[in-house]
Amino acid sequence: MKKASVILSSALVLGTLLAGCGNNNNNAANTAATNAPAETTAPAATNSGNTTAEAGQYQDGTYYGTAPADEKTGWQSFVLLTVEGGKITKADWDAFNVKNAGDLKKKVSEDGNYGLVSKGGGQAEWHEQAANAEAFLIEKQDPAAVVVNAEGKTDAISGVSVGVSDFVAAAQAALAAGPTEAGPYKDGGYKAEGEMDAESGWKSTVALTVANGNIVAANFSGVNAAGDDKKQYSVDGKYGMKAGGASAEWHEEIALAEKYFLDNKGAAPALDAEGKTDAISGVSIHVGEYFTLAEKALEGAK
Repeated sequence: MKKASVILSSALVLGTLLAGCGNNNNNAANTAATNAPAETTAPAATNSGNTTAEAGQYQDGTYYGTAPADEKTGWQSFVLLTVEGGKITKADWDAFNVKNAGDLKKKVSEDGNYGLVSKGGGQAEWHEQAANAEAFLIEKQDPAAVVVNAEGKTDAISGVSVGVSDFVAAAQAALAAGPTEAGPYKDGGYKAEGEMDAESGWKSTVALTVANGNIVAANFSGVNAAGDDKKQYSVDGKYGMKAGGASAEWHEEIALAEKYFLDNKGAAPALDAEGKTDAISGVSIHVGEYFTLAEKALEGAK
C-alpha cells in the first residue's frame, strides 16, 4: 500500500512539473508573437500607431512617405501604400522634381522622355522597373526585404537594375508616419502660362506637381522669344537685377514666392494693383501673375 502511494505521489509531482513547463512554453510563444515583429512587418514607429493589435499587420488606410531629394537631378521619391485587411494591397512608387516641377516621374518615363533605355542603357524603362519593385513589396509586406547594396541597388528583385534605396526609405517613412488623408487635388503635373509681355519680352510660366493630393513642387519662371528660361537666365547673371540696384537677383526673389505658395498650400498673398506684395519678406518683384496662373493650372487638378 505504501509502495502504491509513493508511485501515485511521484506521478502527481511529475504531472505538475510537466504542466508547469507547458504553461511557460506557451507564455514564451505568446510573448514572441506579441512583442517581436514578424519577418514580413516593416519597422514600426512606436508613436504612430501604424500597426494593428495583431503582430504582422498594419492599420488599414493610405500611407504616404518621401525620401530626400537628389541634389543633382532634383527628383524626390515618394511612396503611396494602401493597406486593407492589415496587409499592403497596393504600392505606388513615383517621384516629383523639386527643381522643375511638372509631371511625375512615371508619366515622364511612360511618355518616353526619361530615356532609361535609350540614354542610360537600362534593361527596361523606369516605370516598368518601378512596377517590379512595387510587386515585390506587396509580396513581401516589408520594405526591409529589399536588401540594398552600397550603390543603392538590389539583387533581390528580378528585372530591377535602378537604385532602390529611395524606394525603401520612402516606404519605411510612409509606414512609420501612419495612415494619412489625401489632399484635395488629383496627383500629377499641371502647367499654365501667360501672355508675352511686349515691354519686358517675357512670358510667365508656372509648373506645379501634386502628390497624395497636395502641392509638393512649384516652378515659377518665364520664357522669352529666344526660348530662354527666365530663372536660368537670372542664375547665369544675364537678368541683372542687382546691377540695377536691387538687393537680390530675380531667381532668388521668385524662389521666396514659390516657398510662400507651397507653405500656404496655394493661397495667394495680399497683392497691390501692380501685382506686388508686402506679405513675402525679400520680394520686391511682381508676383501676382504667378499666383493667378497657379490657380489656373490647378483647375485641371480638381
